[in-house]
Amino acid sequence: MHLLESNVNIRVVQELLGHKDVSTTEIYAHVMNKDIQGVKSPLLGLD
Repeated sequence: MHLLESNVNIRVVQELLGHKDVSTTEIYAHVMNKDIQGVKSPLLGLD
């Protein structure tokens, strides 16, 4: 889902993934955003 993070239109992502309905792509995007929020950068501990 790097495309969505790079602000590529969700309809383009839908086409690339082969989803018939954009709501399927939106589900993937929602799960992706939820999972990313808890990830900490390994660079934060390099002080």
